[in-house]
Amino acid sequence: MGEQHAILEEPHVDVVAAEETFHALSRQLTQPTIVGPNSTRNSPTSEKYTADAEKGVVYEEDEPFDLREYLSSSNEANQRAGIKHKHVGVTWEDFQVDVLGGADFKLYIRTFGDEAWQFWLQPFFALKNAISGAIPSKNKTFMTRTILHKNSGVLEPGEMCLVLGTPGSGCSTFLKAIGNERAEFFNVSGDVRYAGIDAAEMAKSYKGELVYNAEDDIHIPTLTVGQTLNFALNTKTPGPNGRLPGMSRSEFNGSVKNMLLKMLNITHTEHTLVGDAFVRGVSGGERKRVSIAEMMTTRARVQCWDNSSRGLDASTALDFAKSLRIMTDVLGQTTFVTLYQAGEGIYELFNKVLVLDKGRRVYFGPPSEARAYFEGLGYRSLPRQSTPDYLTGCTDPNERQFAPGRSEADVPCTPEALEEAFLASHYAQSIADRLEKYNLKMETEKTDQEAFRAAVMDDKKKGVSRKSPYTLGLVDQVKALTRRQFQMRLQDRFQIFTSFTLMTGLALVIGGCFYNLPPTSAGAFTRGSVLFSALLTSSFDTFGELPMQMLGRPIVRKQTGYGFYRPAAIQIANTLADIPFSATRILIYDIIIYFMSGLSRSAGGFFTFHLFNYTAFLSMQGFFRTIGLFCSNFDTAFRVAVFFFPNLVLYVGYMVPVNQMKRWLFWIFYINPLSYAWAGLMENEFSRITLTCDGNYVVPRNAGSASKYPAVLSPNQACTLFGATPGSLFVTGKAYIKAGYDLDTADLWRRNFVVLLVFLCFFWFTQTIVIEIYPQFAGGAGISFFAKETKETKRLNEELRQRRIEKAAAEKLEKQLAMEGQKVKRDPDAYSDRKTFTWEGLNYHVPVPGGSRQLLNNVYGYVKPGTLTALMGASGAGKTTCLDVLAQRKNIGVVSGDVLVEGRPLDGDFARGTAYAEQMDVHEGTATVREAMRFSAYLRQPQEISKEEKNAYVEDMIELLELQDLADAVVWSLGVEARKRLTIGVELASKPELLLFLDEPTSGLDAQSAWNLVRFLRKLADNGQAILCTIHQPSSLLFESFDRLLLLGSGGNTIYFGDIGADSRVMREYFARYGARCPPNVNPAEYMLEAIGAGTTPRIGDREWKDIWTDSPEFEKAKREIEEIKRNALAKPVPERLHLSTYATPFWFQLKTVVERNSTALWRSPAYVFTRVFSHLTVSLLVSLPFLQLGNSTRDLQYRIFGIFWTIILPGLVIPQLEPIFLLNRRTFIREASSRIYSPYVFAIAQLLGEIPYSILCAICYWVLMVYPMGFGKGAAGTNGTGFMLLVVLATELFAVSLGQAIASISPSVQIAVLWTPPISVILGNLCGVTIPYPALGKFWRSWLYELDPFTRMLAAILSTELHGLNIRCKPEEFAIFNPPSGQTCAAWANDFVTAVGGYIDNPNDTDACRYCQYKVGDEFFLPLNIRYTLRWRDVWIFFAYFAFNFIATIIASRYLRFAKR
Repeated sequence: MGEQHAILEEPHVDVVAAEETFHALSRQLTQPTIVGPNSTRNSPTSEKYTADAEKGVVYEEDEPFDLREYLSSSNEANQRAGIKHKHVGVTWEDFQVDVLGGADFKLYIRTFGDEAWQFWLQPFFALKNAISGAIPSKNKTFMTRTILHKNSGVLEPGEMCLVLGTPGSGCSTFLKAIGNERAEFFNVSGDVRYAGIDAAEMAKSYKGELVYNAEDDIHIPTLTVGQTLNFALNTKTPGPNGRLPGMSRSEFNGSVKNMLLKMLNITHTEHTLVGDAFVRGVSGGERKRVSIAEMMTTRARVQCWDNSSRGLDASTALDFAKSLRIMTDVLGQTTFVTLYQAGEGIYELFNKVLVLDKGRRVYFGPPSEARAYFEGLGYRSLPRQSTPDYLTGCTDPNERQFAPGRSEADVPCTPEALEEAFLASHYAQSIADRLEKYNLKMETEKTDQEAFRAAVMDDKKKGVSRKSPYTLGLVDQVKALTRRQFQMRLQDRFQIFTSFTLMTGLALVIGGCFYNLPPTSAGAFTRGSVLFSALLTSSFDTFGELPMQMLGRPIVRKQTGYGFYRPAAIQIANTLADIPFSATRILIYDIIIYFMSGLSRSAGGFFTFHLFNYTAFLSMQGFFRTIGLFCSNFDTAFRVAVFFFPNLVLYVGYMVPVNQMKRWLFWIFYINPLSYAWAGLMENEFSRITLTCDGNYVVPRNAGSASKYPAVLSPNQACTLFGATPGSLFVTGKAYIKAGYDLDTADLWRRNFVVLLVFLCFFWFTQTIVIEIYPQFAGGAGISFFAKETKETKRLNEELRQRRIEKAAAEKLEKQLAMEGQKVKRDPDAYSDRKTFTWEGLNYHVPVPGGSRQLLNNVYGYVKPGTLTALMGASGAGKTTCLDVLAQRKNIGVVSGDVLVEGRPLDGDFARGTAYAEQMDVHEGTATVREAMRFSAYLRQPQEISKEEKNAYVEDMIELLELQDLADAVVWSLGVEARKRLTIGVELASKPELLLFLDEPTSGLDAQSAWNLVRFLRKLADNGQAILCTIHQPSSLLFESFDRLLLLGSGGNTIYFGDIGADSRVMREYFARYGARCPPNVNPAEYMLEAIGAGTTPRIGDREWKDIWTDSPEFEKAKREIEEIKRNALAKPVPERLHLSTYATPFWFQLKTVVERNSTALWRSPAYVFTRVFSHLTVSLLVSLPFLQLGNSTRDLQYRIFGIFWTIILPGLVIPQLEPIFLLNRRTFIREASSRIYSPYVFAIAQLLGEIPYSILCAICYWVLMVYPMGFGKGAAGTNGTGFMLLVVLATELFAVSLGQAIASISPSVQIAVLWTPPISVILGNLCGVTIPYPALGKFWRSWLYELDPFTRMLAAILSTELHGLNIRCKPEEFAIFNPPSGQTCAAWANDFVTAVGGYIDNPNDTDACRYCQYKVGDEFFLPLNIRYTLRWRDVWIFFAYFAFNFIATIIASRYLRFAKR
């Protein structure tokens, strides 16, 4: 059965290449193909002599060929070769789909208030569920709602079924469920079989043979079209038994890819990025064809296409449907298709049509008899109404028309009544008979089933299990994925450069801070510090893996559904593809740190250091990836990571040695991978060195005015270094780490490295298992979430319901009159007093490698007030580009030509006076539909219009766009079709005074919605609005609503610009004059595209249509009209402008409105906000637990400092959470800024103001669990001092927020933004004068970076407040013990020393075993660190100034850096 494969749109291919490619597609032997007649489209000047606009590569097209003849001859050869077919008929009996929720069930969006109290009750809910689950009960029921009611049917091989229905009728649900995409439904009941194989076995063993193509185009935007298809083919290449003898895998894939590109007419895009809403790539129609091509590589036998013609022009959509028809006929595929706006030509290609109404089957039978069936029920068929439009209209209460003499009383109208009528018809009986016969055939003959199983087995590569649903084994899947992931990383040069630069910079900073450590006691503790810093910095660099695990989930979901690979393969490939980059990066990092800091300079020492550090890096990478994969969203993952983070740091054994850990917590040390890595690093370094005891580690010693003590350690002095022996000047490194940290160098290889490897393997295993058995794929059942109704919204919703009932009759009459051909005479000069928009000689060039490429070529046109102008052309002809240029939305490339308003250049308020509904639907996700439209109305309509008027207009828009039932729905939960309506509504709500641009406003809408929208646009135009609109697949009725047409051909060349005329007469006469005569029963919009060769049909005529246009009198007439428009406009006096304003509303009103929206967005983002609060509570609590109620000993003093020092981690908690939020909001702002809704200054200020309330809450939570558990406030400052600490913590929180937003504002993406957090945290944390004591800091750092470090001020303020006046009393084990010279007391011998450096002698009158305590009062600790209690307020204000600086930087970056190239 050959392949469903890509034999789609491009008709002209090289014969030999086509033959080879089809074999690649169908795994068949080939025969020569009968080639169609020569076309005039093969000349170098042809419109089909196309180019890749991004790369500047030109492709000359080949001869057309007869697709059906080609497939037939190849299929016959296949059969002669004995290769088994794959015919898979589909049967379904009592097929029903249920989802959670009752009939009127609504899911309400959770808020921060809900999360704040429900989180703490989760343990009780979990316990209750566990108990109820353990106790058997017959009454365990869930409230469910049936969205697809019981129905039965059969679709045999070689048949195509068109599924029709209004939005919400269950078309997509039917396709998903038939396509075995069942995960998002609560229950799918009934018996569905594929060639007699049940659904469970198909899902388990034949997943890739049954595929569903979703409406959305989901791709990796940074891969090219060619790379996207190469990967898909690499995973679906059949084994040797499924290929031609002697054909290699690479030859197979190359030939298939070429055929796909040619069939779909996208050869010119092979080296262009696929792109998305924010990455420049192929056009929307071309991206849709990439989606089609990708699914065709599966070679599946049952295909479900969900509105897959969305975004394609009418001609290309028809070609797509024809290709499906031919492949279904010849190859025996079974094809289900749902289309929202199917033309008559497409409709006639199907064998069956299934009509659904609210999930009920109201017709299933031959398409040719469907109209007559509904007419027989009593429904009226209007003239010129296409059959699909008529069928869906019969199920729409607002559209259906009854036959004369009939009414709702005697015509089945409800879904239930229509279903009963169908079940009583002979069509239902016929379906039941066919189903019974086909089931009997499948049970008795089993020929198709056995051939299918054998063919699938032949497809598999040698060695792949018979039960595996994949063509390749795991190893080959990993190879293909690794190649793709490596390509992705390699092509993202900016990220590679940034990550390497930042890591190298970090290494230079750490190495510089610990530069050339001496092999003395002064270099002992700092050696531990540099090892600790190096380890933590590299290990927690992997924290950026968390958000990365959230990205790309929709792609993984789609591709695993296609059977390309199993989920585990992508995770293994991610790890392997990352190793070359991470290994190089960490090696450079380790070399710099190791040799700059003066660690033991030996090859063995360095490579052991590198081995441990890189193994720890990989272990932590696996750890964070496991968390990211296990959690459903970033905020949940962050909560889990934050719980582990303090434990991973505190229980390494550096801050708190393992023998000092609390007995009920020390076990954490043994399950911490970093503890083994750090121990290994310490043992490696200190086993190779011997330390000399000198300097500050000798007691007593010469200091200040004291000069009587020996310069070299004597018997009357003590060395305070861990592991020192009395009288010995040297301390071995082994003794030092044994005494100080309880580390044994013998454990280096026998324990530490072995356990670290076990952790590495464990985390690699867990991430692989988690994604395999617990996948967290994005996507769901398309359930809408609602904001709870207020008194106002409840009243408004009720009014909308009443208005809908009242307007239904008027709308029916209006459509009836339109279809009966009754026209309203319009005066084209009725609004001559308003402004006219013109463009002349419009050219647009974009930069490409080696030069530039022209995308628009000498385009002329105008839009008059009161007219509706259509912009049409083939997919990729430059329609969106033309709109972008006219709307002044392009910021790259060179635009030439004149774009004028009233004959004058555009002024500063042009963007504000226009509205542009773009293809991509970008909105604030947490706003409701009503709120989004009100936001636009408030800020874009003039200030003098009252709020009440704006609100009333928004209600009109909601009614017009039929969003009444979704007025309170949250934007992120809307379906594709509802989002498209909202995009249009947001622009319409602005009431543009000059011009309304719309880019494919009807794409994704059903026929009735498209009619209502165009009808409304027509009304706007009749009231004086000027409208320019690109449109795909318009029905003849829709097309006649337009006044004028601008038709573009490939390369951005004009094919026609002028009036359309009644019944398209003017346009039809123009094309007929040059040989393209449109038949009376054909849609002129479809015909003209075919005539110019936009689809696969050869161009009519022997001349290029662009050349015909430039030589035509119509072109000269258009230029004369433009000149006349300009002349008349310039003759008018220039209107006085009282003020020229970029924005419609003043600054303070903008700020108030945007802050309100941001505050609402944060309140409705409980995952983000509560995660912030939770992380502060968790870190503060976990840090406090090892240091509960600290006393006055030296070690307790050190622990107080550690507890305070953790405050610098707050930016590290806030920034990673805040950056994705800011960047997501910036995406929305970029779209809104193009329309001059509000200023970038408002955006930046509002982002900060929205965060402040939650920052205060987070600061209080952190402060409470820091101050009271650890027992702060025992110094001279007392309770007032703890209050001062709250102020500093709050300032730290605001600093963190402002720093995170500043970083995000200068970053193009989340991937780049997260790279900044580790280096900033490391640099600021190391150079604040505490981690490395101020006296030990190098002069270079101390002279500038120490002073610039904001943490210098923050820690100085807190440390001086807490330690000032705090009395210190050493415990017995903390004293330094030394013997005075014979005959002297301890005081006599050591008083000079104590006076100079501080501390106290515990037994001043003794003559031996003198006990010296290093500190007497807390001030003695911080004074040498350049910290002063008297300067604490100065330090706080300086710290606050950093917050102000970050804030200003964010504002400036928001103004000048958008990172939105288009």
